[in-house]
Amino acid sequence: MLIAIDLAMILVKLVLIVIVVMASLLIAMYATYAERKVAAVLQDRRGPNRAGPFGILQPVADGIKLFFKEEIIPNLSSKFLFILGPSMAMLTAIMTSAIVPWGDTIHLFGRDISLQIADVNVGILYVFAVVSMGVYGIMIGSWASNNKYSLMGGLRAASQIISYELAMGITIISLLMVTGTLSLKEMVIQQQQGAWNVFYQPLGFLLFLICAFAECNRTPFDLSEAENELIGGYHTEYSSMKLGFYLFSEYINMFISSVIMSTLFFGGYDVLPFVDESAWGLSQNWMAIIGLAALMIKVVCFLFLFMWVRWTIPRFRYDQLMNLGWRILIPLALLNMLVTGLVVLLKMNHWHF
Repeated sequence: MLIAIDLAMILVKLVLIVIVVMASLLIAMYATYAERKVAAVLQDRRGPNRAGPFGILQPVADGIKLFFKEEIIPNLSSKFLFILGPSMAMLTAIMTSAIVPWGDTIHLFGRDISLQIADVNVGILYVFAVVSMGVYGIMIGSWASNNKYSLMGGLRAASQIISYELAMGITIISLLMVTGTLSLKEMVIQQQQGAWNVFYQPLGFLLFLICAFAECNRTPFDLSEAENELIGGYHTEYSSMKLGFYLFSEYINMFISSVIMSTLFFGGYDVLPFVDESAWGLSQNWMAIIGLAALMIKVVCFLFLFMWVRWTIPRFRYDQLMNLGWRILIPLALLNMLVTGLVVLLKMNHWHF
Protein backbone atom coordinates (compact mmCIF):
# COMPACT_ATOMS: atom_id res chain seq x y z
CA MET A 1 0.00 0.00 0.00
CA LEU A 2 2.81 2.38 0.89
CA ILE A 3 4.57 1.51 -2.36
CA ALA A 4 1.38 2.27 -4.33
CA ILE A 5 1.03 5.64 -2.57
CA ASP A 6 4.66 6.48 -3.25
CA LEU A 7 4.29 5.54 -6.92
CA ALA A 8 1.17 7.71 -7.17
CA MET A 9 3.01 10.64 -5.60
CA ILE A 10 5.96 10.19 -7.96
CA LEU A 11 3.60 10.07 -10.94
CA VAL A 12 1.85 13.27 -9.79
CA LYS A 13 5.21 15.03 -9.39
CA LEU A 14 6.40 13.87 -12.82
CA VAL A 15 3.21 15.17 -14.43
CA LEU A 16 3.63 18.48 -12.56
CA ILE A 17 7.27 18.73 -13.71
CA VAL A 18 6.26 18.18 -17.34
CA ILE A 19 3.49 20.78 -17.09
CA VAL A 20 5.74 23.39 -15.45
CA VAL A 21 8.61 22.86 -17.92
CA MET A 22 6.35 22.93 -20.98
CA ALA A 23 4.48 25.99 -19.66
CA SER A 24 7.79 27.78 -19.01
CA LEU A 25 8.97 27.04 -22.55
CA LEU A 26 5.66 28.15 -24.04
CA ILE A 27 5.60 31.39 -22.05
CA ALA A 28 9.24 32.08 -22.94
CA MET A 29 8.44 31.46 -26.62
CA TYR A 30 5.53 33.90 -26.62
CA ALA A 31 7.45 36.40 -24.49
CA THR A 32 9.60 36.94 -27.59
CA TYR A 33 6.43 37.75 -29.55
CA ALA A 34 5.17 40.04 -26.77
CA GLU A 35 8.50 41.86 -26.63
CA ARG A 36 8.44 42.57 -30.35
CA LYS A 37 4.87 43.83 -30.09
CA VAL A 38 5.71 46.07 -27.09
CA ALA A 39 8.71 47.44 -28.98
CA ALA A 40 6.50 48.09 -32.00
CA VAL A 41 3.95 50.01 -29.95
CA LEU A 42 6.65 52.14 -28.29
CA GLN A 43 8.25 52.82 -31.70
CA ASP A 44 4.94 53.49 -33.48
CA ARG A 45 5.00 50.53 -35.88
CA ARG A 46 3.12 47.26 -36.31
CA GLY A 47 5.51 44.51 -35.25
CA PRO A 48 5.08 40.86 -36.36
CA ASN A 49 1.83 40.56 -38.34
CA ARG A 50 2.45 38.05 -41.14
CA ALA A 51 2.78 34.56 -39.62
CA GLY A 52 -0.76 33.67 -38.56
CA PRO A 53 -3.51 36.04 -37.40
CA PHE A 54 -1.96 39.08 -35.69
CA GLY A 55 1.43 37.37 -36.12
CA ILE A 56 0.81 34.88 -33.29
CA LEU A 57 2.66 32.11 -35.17
CA GLN A 58 5.83 34.21 -35.44
CA PRO A 59 7.53 32.46 -32.45
CA VAL A 60 6.82 29.09 -34.09
CA ALA A 61 8.36 30.33 -37.35
CA ASP A 62 11.41 31.65 -35.46
CA GLY A 63 11.81 28.32 -33.66
CA ILE A 64 11.61 26.35 -36.91
CA LYS A 65 14.13 28.70 -38.51
CA LEU A 66 16.61 28.24 -35.64
CA PHE A 67 16.08 24.48 -35.63
CA PHE A 68 16.88 24.09 -39.32
CA LYS A 69 19.81 26.50 -39.46
CA GLU A 70 23.26 25.05 -39.98
CA GLU A 71 25.12 23.99 -36.82
CA ILE A 72 28.50 25.73 -36.85
CA ILE A 73 31.24 24.87 -34.34
CA PRO A 74 34.43 26.94 -34.82
CA ASN A 75 37.53 24.83 -35.58
CA LEU A 76 39.57 26.41 -32.78
CA SER A 77 36.85 26.15 -30.14
CA SER A 78 36.69 23.68 -27.25
CA LYS A 79 33.91 21.56 -28.70
CA PHE A 80 32.68 19.87 -25.51
CA LEU A 81 32.56 23.16 -23.59
CA PHE A 82 31.07 24.91 -26.62
CA ILE A 83 28.09 22.56 -26.42
CA LEU A 84 28.00 22.52 -22.61
CA GLY A 85 27.62 26.32 -22.30
CA PRO A 86 24.14 26.80 -23.81
CA SER A 87 22.96 23.47 -22.34
CA MET A 88 23.93 24.61 -18.86
CA ALA A 89 22.32 28.02 -19.34
CA MET A 90 19.04 26.38 -20.35
CA LEU A 91 19.13 23.76 -17.59
CA THR A 92 19.75 26.22 -14.75
CA ALA A 93 17.01 28.52 -16.07
CA ILE A 94 14.43 25.70 -15.92
CA MET A 95 15.62 24.22 -12.60
CA THR A 96 14.61 27.33 -10.66
CA SER A 97 10.93 26.61 -11.23
CA ALA A 98 11.10 23.49 -9.04
CA ILE A 99 10.45 25.25 -5.72
CA VAL A 100 7.87 27.82 -6.89
CA PRO A 101 4.42 27.44 -5.26
CA TRP A 102 2.17 27.91 -8.29
CA GLY A 103 -1.02 27.69 -6.31
CA ASP A 104 -2.76 26.18 -3.30
CA THR A 105 -3.52 22.47 -3.06
CA ILE A 106 -6.18 20.96 -5.29
CA HIS A 107 -8.28 17.85 -4.65
CA LEU A 108 -8.20 15.32 -7.50
CA PHE A 109 -8.62 11.53 -7.66
CA GLY A 110 -9.38 11.39 -3.94
CA ARG A 111 -6.16 13.07 -2.78
CA ASP A 112 -4.79 16.54 -2.15
CA ILE A 113 -2.20 17.60 -4.73
CA SER A 114 0.18 20.46 -4.04
CA LEU A 115 0.86 22.76 -7.00
CA GLN A 116 4.54 22.86 -6.08
CA ILE A 117 7.12 20.40 -7.31
CA ALA A 118 9.28 20.51 -4.15
CA ASP A 119 8.51 22.40 -0.95
CA VAL A 120 12.03 22.59 0.47
CA ASN A 121 12.51 24.55 3.68
CA VAL A 122 15.52 26.36 2.22
CA GLY A 123 13.82 27.44 -1.01
CA ILE A 124 15.52 30.83 -1.21
CA LEU A 125 18.96 29.25 -0.85
CA TYR A 126 18.09 26.83 -3.64
CA VAL A 127 17.08 29.74 -5.89
CA PHE A 128 20.37 31.55 -5.22
CA ALA A 129 22.43 28.40 -5.75
CA VAL A 130 20.84 27.66 -9.13
CA VAL A 131 20.85 31.30 -10.29
CA SER A 132 24.53 31.56 -9.37
CA MET A 133 25.27 28.55 -11.58
CA GLY A 134 23.56 30.25 -14.54
CA VAL A 135 26.55 32.51 -15.11
CA TYR A 136 28.73 29.42 -15.71
CA GLY A 137 26.76 28.70 -18.88
CA ILE A 138 27.66 32.16 -20.17
CA MET A 139 31.29 31.99 -19.03
CA ILE A 140 31.90 28.49 -20.41
CA GLY A 141 30.30 29.35 -23.76
CA SER A 142 32.20 32.61 -24.10
CA TRP A 143 35.58 31.06 -23.25
CA ALA A 144 35.02 27.95 -25.40
CA SER A 145 34.24 30.10 -28.46
CA ASN A 146 37.88 31.25 -28.69
CA ASN A 147 36.63 34.69 -29.73
CA LYS A 148 37.85 37.86 -28.02
CA TYR A 149 34.45 39.55 -28.22
CA SER A 150 32.76 36.52 -26.71
CA LEU A 151 35.36 36.37 -23.94
CA MET A 152 34.85 40.05 -23.11
CA GLY A 153 31.11 39.42 -22.91
CA GLY A 154 31.67 36.49 -20.55
CA LEU A 155 33.96 38.55 -18.30
CA ARG A 156 31.40 41.33 -18.18
CA ALA A 157 28.62 38.89 -17.34
CA ALA A 158 30.65 37.30 -14.52
CA SER A 159 31.63 40.60 -12.87
CA GLN A 160 28.11 41.99 -13.29
CA ILE A 161 26.35 39.00 -11.75
CA ILE A 162 28.84 38.77 -8.86
CA SER A 163 28.34 42.48 -8.12
CA TYR A 164 24.56 42.45 -8.19
CA GLU A 165 24.12 39.11 -6.41
CA LEU A 166 25.66 40.68 -3.30
CA ALA A 167 23.00 43.39 -3.13
CA MET A 168 20.27 40.85 -3.91
CA GLY A 169 21.48 38.51 -1.17
CA ILE A 170 21.58 41.29 1.43
CA THR A 171 18.06 42.30 0.38
CA ILE A 172 16.87 38.73 0.94
CA ILE A 173 18.40 38.78 4.46
CA SER A 174 16.16 41.76 5.26
CA LEU A 175 13.15 39.82 3.98
CA LEU A 176 14.11 36.79 6.07
CA MET A 177 14.21 38.98 9.18
CA VAL A 178 10.59 39.94 8.52
CA THR A 179 9.27 36.49 7.57
CA GLY A 180 11.49 34.23 9.67
CA THR A 181 11.48 31.47 7.04
CA LEU A 182 13.35 30.34 3.92
CA SER A 183 10.38 28.45 2.49
CA LEU A 184 8.57 30.16 -0.39
CA LYS A 185 5.34 28.32 0.49
CA GLU A 186 5.50 29.57 4.08
CA MET A 187 6.12 33.13 2.86
CA VAL A 188 2.98 32.99 0.71
CA ILE A 189 0.92 31.64 3.64
CA GLN A 190 2.17 34.46 5.88
CA GLN A 191 1.23 37.05 3.25
CA GLN A 192 -2.22 35.48 2.91
CA GLN A 193 -2.77 35.90 6.64
CA GLY A 194 -1.47 39.47 6.78
CA ALA A 195 -0.07 42.02 4.33
CA TRP A 196 2.15 41.49 1.31
CA ASN A 197 5.88 41.82 1.99
CA VAL A 198 6.19 44.78 -0.38
CA PHE A 199 4.44 46.90 2.28
CA TYR A 200 7.08 45.89 4.84
CA GLN A 201 10.04 46.02 2.45
CA PRO A 202 9.43 48.65 -0.28
CA LEU A 203 13.13 49.54 -0.57
CA GLY A 204 14.03 45.85 -0.51
CA PHE A 205 11.66 45.19 -3.40
CA LEU A 206 13.12 48.06 -5.45
CA LEU A 207 16.66 46.78 -4.88
CA PHE A 208 15.61 43.20 -5.70
CA LEU A 209 13.92 44.39 -8.91
CA ILE A 210 17.02 46.25 -10.10
CA CYS A 211 19.22 43.25 -9.29
CA ALA A 212 16.79 40.96 -11.15
CA PHE A 213 17.27 43.09 -14.27
CA ALA A 214 21.04 42.67 -13.89
CA GLU A 215 20.78 38.91 -13.22
CA CYS A 216 18.72 38.44 -16.40
CA ASN A 217 21.18 40.52 -18.49
CA ARG A 218 18.34 42.82 -19.51
CA THR A 219 18.66 46.44 -20.60
CA PRO A 220 20.00 48.66 -19.09
CA PHE A 221 22.28 45.88 -17.81
CA ASP A 222 22.90 43.94 -21.05
CA LEU A 223 26.63 44.74 -21.10
CA SER A 224 27.49 41.09 -21.78
CA GLU A 225 25.76 41.27 -25.20
CA ALA A 226 26.19 44.94 -26.17
CA GLU A 227 25.72 44.48 -29.92
CA ASN A 228 27.21 47.89 -30.79
CA GLU A 229 30.42 47.05 -28.90
CA LEU A 230 30.86 43.26 -28.89
CA ILE A 231 28.98 42.16 -32.06
CA GLY A 232 26.76 39.77 -30.06
CA GLY A 233 28.70 39.32 -26.85
CA TYR A 234 29.08 35.88 -25.33
CA HIS A 235 27.01 34.12 -28.03
CA THR A 236 28.73 35.70 -31.05
CA GLU A 237 29.96 32.34 -32.41
CA TYR A 238 26.72 30.44 -31.78
CA SER A 239 24.10 29.46 -34.33
CA SER A 240 21.06 27.24 -34.72
CA MET A 241 19.56 25.79 -31.50
CA LYS A 242 22.66 26.52 -29.41
CA LEU A 243 21.95 30.20 -29.98
CA GLY A 244 18.27 29.42 -29.44
CA PHE A 245 19.08 27.92 -26.03
CA TYR A 246 20.89 31.09 -24.96
CA LEU A 247 18.05 33.32 -26.17
CA PHE A 248 15.40 31.06 -24.62
CA SER A 249 17.21 30.88 -21.28
CA GLU A 250 17.09 34.69 -21.05
CA TYR A 251 13.32 34.72 -21.43
CA ILE A 252 12.84 31.78 -19.06
CA ASN A 253 14.98 33.67 -16.51
CA MET A 254 12.73 36.69 -17.01
CA PHE A 255 9.65 34.55 -16.40
CA ILE A 256 11.04 32.80 -13.30
CA SER A 257 12.37 36.10 -11.89
CA SER A 258 8.89 37.57 -12.28
CA VAL A 259 7.41 34.56 -10.48
CA ILE A 260 9.96 34.82 -7.65
CA MET A 261 9.34 38.56 -7.19
CA SER A 262 5.58 37.97 -7.19
CA THR A 263 6.01 35.23 -4.58
CA LEU A 264 8.42 37.08 -2.30
CA PHE A 265 6.85 40.53 -2.32
CA PHE A 266 3.32 40.35 -3.80
CA GLY A 267 1.75 37.36 -2.08
CA GLY A 268 2.36 34.77 -4.80
CA TYR A 269 -0.99 33.15 -5.52
CA ASP A 270 -2.75 35.37 -2.94
CA VAL A 271 -5.42 37.26 -4.89
CA LEU A 272 -5.72 40.55 -2.97
CA PRO A 273 -3.88 42.01 0.03
CA PHE A 274 -5.79 42.49 3.31
CA VAL A 275 -8.61 40.26 1.97
CA ASP A 276 -9.63 36.87 3.41
CA GLU A 277 -10.42 34.80 0.31
CA SER A 278 -11.80 31.95 2.43
CA ALA A 279 -14.89 34.11 3.06
CA TRP A 280 -15.76 33.91 -0.65
CA GLY A 281 -17.22 30.45 -0.10
CA LEU A 282 -15.59 28.86 -3.16
CA SER A 283 -14.35 25.29 -3.35
CA GLN A 284 -10.72 24.33 -2.82
CA ASN A 285 -10.12 23.68 -6.52
CA TRP A 286 -11.70 26.95 -7.65
CA MET A 287 -9.60 28.91 -5.15
CA ALA A 288 -6.45 27.18 -6.45
CA ILE A 289 -7.37 28.10 -10.05
CA ILE A 290 -8.10 31.72 -9.10
CA GLY A 291 -4.82 31.87 -7.15
CA LEU A 292 -2.86 30.56 -10.15
CA ALA A 293 -4.57 33.15 -12.38
CA ALA A 294 -3.69 35.92 -9.88
CA LEU A 295 -0.04 34.81 -9.87
CA MET A 296 0.05 34.80 -13.69
CA ILE A 297 -1.43 38.33 -13.83
CA LYS A 298 1.34 39.57 -11.53
CA VAL A 299 3.93 37.76 -13.67
CA VAL A 300 2.58 39.34 -16.88
CA CYS A 301 2.85 42.79 -15.27
CA PHE A 302 6.50 42.15 -14.39
CA LEU A 303 7.25 40.80 -17.87
CA PHE A 304 5.75 43.94 -19.38
CA LEU A 305 7.96 46.01 -17.06
CA PHE A 306 11.05 44.11 -18.28
CA MET A 307 10.09 44.87 -21.88
CA TRP A 308 9.06 48.47 -21.28
CA VAL A 309 12.38 49.26 -19.58
CA ARG A 310 14.34 47.59 -22.39
CA TRP A 311 12.84 49.82 -25.07
CA THR A 312 12.88 53.00 -22.96
CA ILE A 313 16.17 53.21 -21.07
CA PRO A 314 19.56 53.16 -22.84
CA ARG A 315 22.39 50.86 -21.78
CA PHE A 316 24.77 51.90 -18.98
CA ARG A 317 28.46 52.36 -19.58
CA TYR A 318 30.48 49.64 -17.89
CA ASP A 319 31.90 51.96 -15.20
CA GLN A 320 28.38 53.21 -14.46
CA LEU A 321 27.23 49.61 -14.08
CA MET A 322 29.93 48.85 -11.51
CA ASN A 323 29.41 52.12 -9.65
CA LEU A 324 25.68 51.47 -9.34
CA GLY A 325 26.28 47.98 -7.99
CA TRP A 326 29.09 48.65 -5.52
CA ARG A 327 28.56 52.26 -4.46
CA ILE A 328 24.77 52.57 -4.46
CA LEU A 329 22.91 49.25 -4.33
CA ILE A 330 25.11 47.44 -1.79
CA PRO A 331 25.19 50.39 0.70
CA LEU A 332 21.41 50.81 0.32
CA ALA A 333 20.89 47.07 0.87
CA LEU A 334 23.08 47.17 4.00
CA LEU A 335 21.17 50.20 5.31
CA ASN A 336 17.87 48.46 4.64
CA MET A 337 19.11 45.37 6.49
CA LEU A 338 20.21 47.39 9.52
CA VAL A 339 16.94 49.34 9.72
CA THR A 340 14.93 46.12 9.32
CA GLY A 341 16.98 44.44 12.05
CA LEU A 342 16.38 47.40 14.38
CA VAL A 343 12.63 47.36 13.76
CA VAL A 344 12.43 43.58 14.28
CA LEU A 345 14.43 43.91 17.51
CA LEU A 346 12.15 46.65 18.80
CA LYS A 347 9.08 44.58 17.91
CA MET A 348 10.43 41.50 19.65
CA ASN A 349 11.02 43.57 22.77
CA HIS A 350 7.55 45.15 22.55
CA TRP A 351 8.99 48.44 21.26
CA HIS A 352 11.35 48.80 24.23
CA PHE A 353 15.05 48.06 24.49
